[in-house]
Amino acid sequence: MRTTLNLSNDLYQEASQATGVAEKTKLIHLGLEALIRETASRRLARLYGSVKKAKAPSRRKTPQ
Repeated sequence: MRTTLNLSNDLYQEASQATGVAEKTKLIHLGLEALIRETASRRLARLYGSVKKAKAPSRRKTPQ
């Protein structure tokens, strides 16, 4: 999908330097993926303790 964005040059430069990514499209994709991960993490954190009788699943034992 093509779209036009108005980006702050300072913000773009800072993000590019922080990540080492110079390609604008790749930088936008990385930013959106990070935003999605952060939002999902916050949503999961809000669920903590909401199911009172929940038990942790058993873990598989790794062969030694």
